[in-house]
Amino acid sequence: MEAQEAAKDFAGEDRSLLIVDDDRPFLTRLARAMESRGFEVDTAESVEEAVAKAKAKAPAFAVIDMRLGDGNGLDVVQAIRDRRADARTVILTGYGNIATAVTAVKLGAVDYLSKPADADDVYAALTRSGGEKAAPPENPMSADRVRWEHIQRVYEMCDRNVSETARRLNMHRRTLQRILAKRAPR
Repeated sequence: MEAQEAAKDFAGEDRSLLIVDDDRPFLTRLARAMESRGFEVDTAESVEEAVAKAKAKAPAFAVIDMRLGDGNGLDVVQAIRDRRADARTVILTGYGNIATAVTAVKLGAVDYLSKPADADDVYAALTRSGGEKAAPPENPMSADRVRWEHIQRVYEMCDRNVSETARRLNMHRRTLQRILAKRAPR
């Protein structure tokens, strides 16, 4: 029933969707779910593969993971926008932060979702009209989780160099090592 309604929403429109993620099980599940909602799905597992597909035939819609094994998902967003300015792109990431969200939107992404995002969230983000606002999350990240995410982002930006990360965060190196050794807070 839901797939039939989704197909009606796209009557006469290009329903091509490119999903880019290096997590194969997630990629497969999301591809199946989006096909059942009326999309013509193509998938890619790397920046290189996705950019090649975007250059060959730019999709009308795209769901792109921010961090891929061979680079940054924002490169794929740019490649799609260069070929097709009206494409609706959603960025998925396990490392949500404001700076990358702003960059993604500036490059043309219509939304930015934290992983794990389910197919309903992705579908809503792709099909939301320009004036609609996303509903606030039911379970927002705790302050401890936001802090941990920020530390992880800076750590990655410093190529996993503890000393440089500690300097940039203005904290003691051993304190940072203890934080990095712990599991992520909920």
